[in-house]
Amino acid sequence: MDLTTTYLGTKLRTPLVVSASPLSDEIDNIKRMEEAGAAAVVLHSLFEEQTETSPGVPKAELWVGSDAYLKHIAEAKRCVKIPIIASLNCTTLGGWISYARWITEAGADALELNIYKIPTQTKVTGSTIEKGYIDVVRTARIATAIPLAVKLSPYFSNFANMAAAFDAVGVDALVLFNRFYQPDIDLEKMEVTPNLVLSSPVDMRLPLHWIGILFGKIRPNLAATSGVYQGKDVIKLVMAGADVTMLCSALMRHGIQHIQRIEMEVAAWLEDHKYSSLSEVKGIMSQQNCPDPSAFERAQYVRGLSSYTSLFPMRY
Repeated sequence: MDLTTTYLGTKLRTPLVVSASPLSDEIDNIKRMEEAGAAAVVLHSLFEEQTETSPGVPKAELWVGSDAYLKHIAEAKRCVKIPIIASLNCTTLGGWISYARWITEAGADALELNIYKIPTQTKVTGSTIEKGYIDVVRTARIATAIPLAVKLSPYFSNFANMAAAFDAVGVDALVLFNRFYQPDIDLEKMEVTPNLVLSSPVDMRLPLHWIGILFGKIRPNLAATSGVYQGKDVIKLVMAGADVTMLCSALMRHGIQHIQRIEMEVAAWLEDHKYSSLSEVKGIMSQQNCPDPSAFERAQYVRGLSSYTSLFPMRY
């Protein structure tokens, strides 16, 4: 069965890409990912804050965190044959430039910009935030010649317009979507505490929705991330128009070998439905190609509410 796809300019054996997570901290894990069938690996993110030092630390000791990350890229490239995609999150334009260049020199096959910002100032407008995103991407694009992906949140006033804007500044792929940190409150300690929750299969619906809308309208590849647990999830996302489907929570729950199971499920589904390759179903259920394009818009919301009411009638 032909499961090949193309992502960030490289032909991949399957669409199963490991997304950024602590699992890629260890080279042995990256080797296991390749053995299990991963088509590519996105390394854990390098955060600019991890390279900052306290006042009084000698300048010669700066960038220790980045040095370790760059060595990790080089070691991963030496140990496996699949593409290694670096992930970067900075807080300054200068940081985006410097680290993008160093990551390129370290030998990464591509770079994923993990742009994670939570606006909290009441006077900062949406257009200002959007311009900041575009400036970051334009800056990184100038700084490196390797393929560039952008991992985004869905929280823009017009996501379709933002996708087109990223296309215009030369992005090679959009990764949909980043899951923002959402804290909890410890009632006993009276503290705001971290509450990192793994994705669930239902989280797949948001990237499926937007990939289906964007397919055929922009040039960059479309990568789906969040909620990919089974072969059927992969099939659905590819039908919507995804070039690759990224795995993180499923591997943290079920182990790295779960990649192999998902691949087998994808191949079995295609064979059962008389397809000879994954490319045959690519985008067939996108807004551009599906029998009912309105299914991606307001009309489907109204239908959804109506169907819910008919299934669960209100009782007084």
